[in-house]
Amino acid sequence: MKATAKDLRFQSRELLNTVKRGEEVVITYRGKPCAKLVPYHKERKTNKEDEVFAMSENNGWDLRNLCYSSA
Repeated sequence: MKATAKDLRFQSRELLNTVKRGEEVVITYRGKPCAKLVPYHKERKTNKEDEVFAMSENNGWDLRNLCYSSA
């Protein structure tokens, strides 16, 4: 969806509702795109050590002790 800077000023609630529905809104100024409103998605924080350990678990590596496990 496209909206003008004037639309952003006077119809911000409607534009935010559009974004909440998952749509992107491109804001134009004097007919040229200058900004984009996109839905905000909170990034999930992960523990990198656990990811590496999980990837190597099937290979027999024990990364927590930094030695090769013969199990």
